[in-house]
Amino acid sequence: MRVIVAGVLQFPPETAHDSMAAAREHIEGAYTEKGCVHYAWTLDPLNPGRVYVFEEWDTIEDLDVHLNDHWYTDMGAHLQASGLISADVHKYRVDLKQPVYDETGVARAHFKE
Repeated sequence: MRVIVAGVLQFPPETAHDSMAAAREHIEGAYTEKGCVHYAWTLDPLNPGRVYVFEEWDTIEDLDVHLNDHWYTDMGAHLQASGLISADVHKYRVDLKQPVYDETGVARAHFKE
């Protein structure tokens, strides 16, 4: 089952940009792991110090390996050293995935069963 990890992290505004730039090695490393589809860390342009994380993993098992791998622990140490203030991050199991736009090009909130 596919897994999404998403959340918001807060850093001191003066360290966030440099922290994300310096995290490149950890981000690229995570992309080498089996099952890593997306591993994105993005600065919020309207809220200084805010960073959004979005990860997509093919399986729960792939995420489990990641959470016990050095890329994860190294990233955690990097974030702490960068002055991480808070983190609100959650994992989601994805049991159904469909495009937002239907076959006519209309955006739809509801899922087709």
